[in-house]
Amino acid sequence: MANPPLAPDAAQVLRHNRALLYRHIVTRLALAVTLFAVPYVAHLAGYDAALPGFGIPAALLVLIFLMLRLRHGSRIKVCEKVLHTYPLEYRTRVSWKGSEWKYLGDVHTVRLSVRGQHGAPSLRAVNATTMRRRPKEAEEGGAWFAGDPAFGGVMVLPGSNDMFFVQPADWKKYEQERAQADPQRVALAEQAGISRLLEKEPNILVGG
Repeated sequence: MANPPLAPDAAQVLRHNRALLYRHIVTRLALAVTLFAVPYVAHLAGYDAALPGFGIPAALLVLIFLMLRLRHGSRIKVCEKVLHTYPLEYRTRVSWKGSEWKYLGDVHTVRLSVRGQHGAPSLRAVNATTMRRRPKEAEEGGAWFAGDPAFGGVMVLPGSNDMFFVQPADWKKYEQERAQADPQRVALAEQAGISRLLEKEPNILVGG
């Protein structure tokens, strides 16, 4: 394998992704405040049509989705535990198999492998900051991985330091491997907080 890029500093990666998360929260809160203000501003301006009134339910939806994603999809803490438990190892190839829209963010199916090797598991990758974008760096080269493929871990993209939390796309498929893992391997997964399935889409009923 050719020389990999310089391994990113874990502390810097975490700072970068926390900053993105806080920026995302502030942006959504600012949007909600603006939408809440629309009916009042319209009223003060003498515009009393019904249309501005939709700003309030729209603002509530923005806040509800933000709270859902922060409550069920906040991944920074577990990513921090993973990076403190496992070393970052370079995977020369990232195969993006598709993406799916979910309440908690876009869910990407990826495979992290070393060129010339086969059998890499399909992983469920979600942006650690709950953002719904796939960086351009995702299409170029490999990525850094910390963790255990049967349990999960962290994928860091070189250059941008954007971080994804990953676990097996088919959790049950690796149930036997996890059950038969040696005690040290299980202990590391427990220390990192990835010994169980963490990402579950909330059951939200829309409509009556």
